Amino acid sequence: MNKQQFWRLIEAAREQVPDPEDGEAVADRASELLAARPVEEIVAAQQTLWNVLGDSYTNPLWAAAYLINGGCSDDGFDYFRGWLLSQGEEVYARVVAAPDTLAELPVVRAASTNGMEFECESVLSISWNAHLKVTGEELPADSFTIRHEELDPAWNFDFDDRAEMRHRLPGLSALYLD
Repeated sequence: MNKQQFWRLIEAAREQVPDPEDGEAVADRASELLAARPVEEIVAAQQTLWNVLGDSYTNPLWAAAYLINGGCSDDGFDYFRGWLLSQGEEVYARVVAAPDTLAELPVVRAASTNGMEFECESVLSISWNAHLKVTGEELPADSFTIRHEELDPAWNFDFDDRAEMRHRLPGLSALYLD
């Protein structure tokens, strides 16, 4: 499964759930759709998922997740990126390229007043769950690798530094700090 096929899977899942902003529902439906495919595709989808997530492993996005969620651990960043992936390719690509554009999403704007956090751990298990459903077994241990690019040292600052966050992420800071 290549990236284009993977994104079509996510879009199909989003189209088939009542609320496409619900990452859990999207992940569950994507897993169901994937389970209808050959086992080789299910296994390949796990590597594709991690390749897509690897594209979003950046300090600017981590800073945005930290600001929005009121903190962000290593695992929390994976879960945040899972939520972002569940929002579809267009949103994902735009936000990865410019994390402050998260401030334009209605769901993020609403969350600035109601405290909702953005995490979706179940996205990380789309292939895992499909494989388990089809074969009754876990994904093979050697079926994927997780890669991360080096983080940008220019963004190596304390994410609790409100002035720096306002400078680097003005849109999100206006929502979450002011």
